[in-house]
Amino acid sequence: MNAWLLAAALLAAGALSPCLLLALRGEPQYRLAGLNLAATVTSVVLLLLAQGFSRTSYTDLALDLAVLAPAGTLVFTRFLAGEEH
Repeated sequence: MNAWLLAAALLAAGALSPCLLLALRGEPQYRLAGLNLAATVTSVVLLLLAQGFSRTSYTDLALDLAVLAPAGTLVFTRFLAGEEH
């Protein structure tokens, strides 16, 4: 186990669990914020794993997640806003 994998494990355990707890409980706005933060933390964890395992495919997955997560947040925000007609 190298320092990259240790950092990924600590970040996944320390930062991802509060994000998921926030995403599972509370009001919809807070759940959306927890989901958005979890996507950001997950992309950082995947980048650390890519560096730790020396695999570029993990980097591609992390960059795809970093690009698609804000779009998903916008879609969920649209659903939360409802229709004002």
